[in-house]
Amino acid sequence: MTVPADEKDYIIEVDHVSKSFGDKQVLDDISLFVRKGEFVTILGPSGCGKTTLLRLLAGFTQVSEGSIRLQGQDITAIPPYRRPMNTVFQRYALFPHLNVYENIAFGLKLKDTSSEEIDKQVRRVLKIVGMTDYEERAVDSLSGGQQQRVAIARAIVNRPQVLLLDEPLAALDLKMRKDMQLELKQMHKELGITFIYVTHDQEEALTMSDTIVVMNKGRIQQIGKPTDIYNEPVNPFVADFIGDSNILNGIMKQDRLVQFMYHDFECVDEGFQPDEHVDVVIRPEDIYIMPRNNSAMLNGTVQSCIFKGVHYEMTVITDHGYELLIQDYNQFEVGQEVSLIIKPSDIHVMRKELNSNRIDGTMADATHVEMLGGTFECLPTPGIEAGQDVTVTVQFPKVDLMDYTDEGAASGTVSFILYKGNHYHLTITTDSGEDIYADTQDVWDDGDIVGIRILPEDMTIQAR
Repeated sequence: MTVPADEKDYIIEVDHVSKSFGDKQVLDDISLFVRKGEFVTILGPSGCGKTTLLRLLAGFTQVSEGSIRLQGQDITAIPPYRRPMNTVFQRYALFPHLNVYENIAFGLKLKDTSSEEIDKQVRRVLKIVGMTDYEERAVDSLSGGQQQRVAIARAIVNRPQVLLLDEPLAALDLKMRKDMQLELKQMHKELGITFIYVTHDQEEALTMSDTIVVMNKGRIQQIGKPTDIYNEPVNPFVADFIGDSNILNGIMKQDRLVQFMYHDFECVDEGFQPDEHVDVVIRPEDIYIMPRNNSAMLNGTVQSCIFKGVHYEMTVITDHGYELLIQDYNQFEVGQEVSLIIKPSDIHVMRKELNSNRIDGTMADATHVEMLGGTFECLPTPGIEAGQDVTVTVQFPKVDLMDYTDEGAASGTVSFILYKGNHYHLTITTDSGEDIYADTQDVWDDGDIVGIRILPEDMTIQAR
């Protein structure tokens, strides 16, 4: 996790590291500290750069910019075999022609370790991973979970200072994966070495980690303890990615008072400007639901109710047309009128990263601006001349998404979808590599290719 510079208990320091493959930047200015003996999970969606970061730590890939230090020593240019780290991959990469014992002993034999010491260390780690009496078994006769234990045993037998794990449980079924989560956590406690674990599974990260590093699009979004990440997300991406959330637009009326869904709610957040536009996060389990009571904060109607084994998951449409996700131990039937209560401590208020699109462009002529990889018609702006660099401001609801790319002045791909109670907030990654945001009632899927249209009267153009 990130720590003050004067603390000396960190083992790894990633200092302003970036990585590009050709023209594609995969990691963008990553800085990260990891304490000795910590279980750190790097969490994020596919393509966010988490595995690339792990490979940089292992030395399998070289950084484009920045440095990596291990216990104060710069290891940026040191090859993998000279780094006191071992890696467990998603594909366990066991040697099929060797039995369990021989697989685990392989690294020790390369170091010319004595036979007595090899036997001692192999039997020690077999006990740690729960594979005693399996040493003579062929690895291809083992289950997935057993093969994973052997891979971990082979990695820890050399007593690395850091163990890197790249989605090692992804190939296991659900029950075995949950069992192995607990076993890995116990192994970490017994071994006392630093674990850096990569996954896209939020529950896995919350269950196992001392510290979670949330990544998206090559950047770190938030670093913190699992409880902090879950209860105090810093932006809508983290709130949406870590567990289920209701994320709504709001206005901070004053300290400890926020307005959303046409109501004023007491909250515990402070330090915002009066009438500042904010995002409000409420977890589904923090909304209290009961039979309709006209004195309650919110009233609505149950739209769906699904039994999830431990609780019921329901959607409720409020009288003002907002859809809320609610989890409760009690069942409420579809169509039943209900009331909802939200406690101040269960409301989390976040500053908005953007209130509108601010797009860099260049004036092609008096009535056209080049931006987002296309040319858009605009209204003449006094004082703005052809060839001048400009900033174009467009409100989120004024970005129209078209089914066909030739219907828009530019095109892109839907890269993130956030439901905000009564509309969708979409991130569109344009073909030029820039992001633009749209609020819409239309339903789009992640990965949809769209045309982008903005009407001339919906643009505000300023010299840049």
